[in-house]
Amino acid sequence: MVRFRNRRGEQVKAEAVSATQAKNELGSLLERVTRGETIVITKHDAPKAVLISIEEYESLTRTPESPLDSLNKEFDKSLARMQTTRARSGMKRAYEASPIKIGKAAVSAARKRG
Repeated sequence: MVRFRNRRGEQVKAEAVSATQAKNELGSLLERVTRGETIVITKHDAPKAVLISIEEYESLTRTPESPLDSLNKEFDKSLARMQTTRARSGMKRAYEASPIKIGKAAVSAARKRG
């Protein structure tokens, strides 16, 4: 038996078979793998290959979403909100506002925040 870490990071036991046995019994080994077993193929008692199901393979090779990807999505949503007609109209009013109006708006916002 060989120890193997599955997709959940748990250590499980995998059966070790020789390369010769793997060649001679490939059909039955593949059947066992499709039922969820893991088979380690050895040569001269050293692990050389592992047979796992496609589900196990896909879960091990799936790339998790990076923090940068989630930030990019958040930025894209924020940018989309800033480009709406309402947002553009609000920015136009802000740029055209007098210093007195801007000051009053700042005071009002500060009071709302407490």
